[in-house]
This record gives sequence, structure tokens and C-alpha cells, in this order.
Amino acid sequence: MSRVFGIELRRSAALGTALLLLVIGVVVLYFAEGIEFADGWMQLAMAQRLYLAVLWPLALAAGAWQARREHRSNVSELFASTPRPRAQRAAPTLAAMALAVVSGYLAMGLAGGAWIVDTAEYLPVPVLAVTAVGLLALIAGAWLGLAIGRLVPSRLTAPALGVAGLGLLLVLPGATRPRGWLALVFSPIYEMNMPGAYATVPGRASAAQAIWLAALAGTAVLLAVSGGWRLRVASLLPVVAGAALAIAVMPHQQRYVTDAVDPVAQQLVCTDDLPRVCVSRVHSGLLGEVTPRAREGLAVLAKLPGAPAEVHEDTTTYFPDRYPAWREDVVLLRVEAGQDGHLEEKSAVLTEVVSGAFASPPGCERSVGVVESLAAASWLTGRAPAPGRIYDPELVTSAEQVWQSLRQLPGDEAQARVVALRRAAADCAVGDAPLSRSTP
Repeated sequence: MSRVFGIELRRSAALGTALLLLVIGVVVLYFAEGIEFADGWMQLAMAQRLYLAVLWPLALAAGAWQARREHRSNVSELFASTPRPRAQRAAPTLAAMALAVVSGYLAMGLAGGAWIVDTAEYLPVPVLAVTAVGLLALIAGAWLGLAIGRLVPSRLTAPALGVAGLGLLLVLPGATRPRGWLALVFSPIYEMNMPGAYATVPGRASAAQAIWLAALAGTAVLLAVSGGWRLRVASLLPVVAGAALAIAVMPHQQRYVTDAVDPVAQQLVCTDDLPRVCVSRVHSGLLGEVTPRAREGLAVLAKLPGAPAEVHEDTTTYFPDRYPAWREDVVLLRVEAGQDGHLEEKSAVLTEVVSGAFASPPGCERSVGVVESLAAASWLTGRAPAPGRIYDPELVTSAEQVWQSLRQLPGDEAQARVVALRRAAADCAVGDAPLSRSTP
């Protein structure tokens, strides 16, 4: 059997399929929308799932292309005359195509992982489930293409299936409205786009998708080995039962994956020495890059009375709204990985730490604006405001004007205003502590 399988690997479309999935997968992973998986392994796994929009139709077409081999060779009647059951004859081909799509998909993941391996230290268990569902989707696609290709051995079957597969994935979200969770059951790419740093895929979502895809693969196998209409009709039972079970397992909730947050990814990992700097677990590989710049900001803030003593990553999320615990002695800093997997815009960290000392508690209606906080940070650092990664150029221009007005004041008065601004920010009473005479 192993000899037959080896021959099947060499002479079938398996090797070409694996190579095609790898090449196209790596191209879309790196160049389709830029590198959107730099934060970590979950983001990589979800990015791979998103690009099944391209890979799944290819697997479907590759299966159909392989199915025409016997038809092109005119050996169908010869094989049918042998005493070997159809299932036994089809097994090597099914196994070869499954191995091909699995190898191509995993190699694509390894290519992405090589980019972030230096900084991505957090590997949550759900990554394995997300990847496994992606593998199941490709296996089911290849086998379904093989089955349809044997039933309709036309040279147009493969390209038609590829186009139909792409169209199906694109149409599903709209076709299932307003019950969007149905698209999550049947589409392996739904809600996998643009995952945040703390994103995850709940286990029930992966379980429901795995049930559906396994049932689809089972139906494809039965169709591929069927020799008459009875078995072909019976082959519909797994997919119907799988769909019903998957619908029952999947929570009937909109944005189920989009709004999911991994609390472990948000947990803080801190330096052992003081002053303490902490980042989320998903960004733990960036702690060494954040620490010196964050401590430089704390050193600048030390000239203020009651100055902050620690810098923590701001792990705020929206939809759902979740905020880190508020502490006056802690500055919250947004930590983001750039496309190279390392800390994005390292030069902006100093300004963001210093301006972060003027933040207000969540829900505060009279908080400090960007102009005031940036102007105060510039006065403390002695550097002109710069756009950085989060500041609008127009706001920077306004902040520079306020900063210049502060510089014209006596040092004691300017510092008193900066100190008063920070106090007012903590008390949600910013209107009572203007930075400059032009500030209301």
C-alpha cells in the first residue's frame, strides 16, 4: 500500500497542489494587505484562515483536476474490472491530495512564523484549533473537488469549481443575514480579518466549524467512491447531519469571533527590576524594546510631584469595552508591533509615555485633549511636538502653539500649570486648569 501511495504522490497532482498552495499562500500572506500578523501566533493563524478565500477554491479545483486523470487515460473500465473495491482504489488518491493540501498550508504557516519567531513568545492553545480547522477546510475542499470531478469529468469542471468556490465564500455573509452566525458555521474565512492583538477564536466556534467540515469531507469521500445512485444519495446524510449539529453547537450570537478577547493575552508581564515596565503577554517579546524608552519617559516625569512610577501596556479593548485598572502612579502605553514584528515607531514611545501621564480615568467627560497633553509632554521633554504614530498633524500644530506659549512663561509658572493639568486630569476637571492663557 505504501508503494502505491508513493507512486500516487509522484504521478498525481499532489506535489503540484502543495507547491501551488505554498507559493500563493506566502504571496498573499505577505503582500495582500501588508503583514497583518506581526502581533503573534493567533494573528498568523487567523490571517491564514482569511486567505482560505484564495486557497480553498484552489484546493477545490486541484481535486477536480486530479479526478480527470483516469478519464484522460481511458482506464476507468479497466480499473472497474479489477476485484479491488472502489474505496480501496480511491484511498491512495484521497490520501495524496489530503497530504498535499496539509503540507502546503503548514509550510505557508512556517513561512509566516519565521517572520515573527523572534518576538512572538505567546502561543495560545486555540491557535492549534484554528489551524486544524483550516486544514480540515482544505482537505474537504480537495476531496469535494475530486468527487465532483469524477462525477463530471470535463476539462471545464476544475476552473468552474474554482470560480464557484470563491463566489460561495464571498456570498455567504450576505446570504445569511441577519443571522450572521450562520456564515461563521459554514465559512472558514468569516470574521478572521484584521484580528487585534488580544484576539482569539472561541473553542465552540472552532468545534462547530470542525464538525461541519468533517461532515463535508465525509460526504466528499462517499461521493468519490460511489458507484451507483443509492450510495450517492446516502452520501448526503453526513453533510446534513453535520450541518444540523454544527448549527446547534455554534452560539447564535453576532460578532462571536470579532468580539472575542483572550484574557491571558492581556495579562501583564513585567520587568524584575525598578522602575517597573509591563507589557501584555502577547507582546512579551517586545518588553526589552519598550523598557529603556519607557524608563526614559519616567525619568522625565520625575520632575513632577507625585510622578508616575510604572509604565503598563494599555490593554483597552472596544466591543466589548474593557479597561485596565486605573492607577495614578501608572502610565498606560499603547504597544504595537510593526510589520517587522518589532516595536513600531520606537522614537515615539518617550512622547507617548510623558503625554500619557495626563490621561484621565475611563469614562471621564472632562479629560485632557490631545493638544494639551502633547504640549505638556513637549514642555517636559524640551522637544517640539511630532506627529508620531497616533497624532494628527493638525493637532500637532495646535500643540506646538500651546507649547510655545508655555515656553514664554516663567519656569515656575509653566510647571505649575503642567502640574495643575495633571491633577485636573486625574479629577476629571480639566476645564479648571488651563495650560495657557488661550486655553478656555
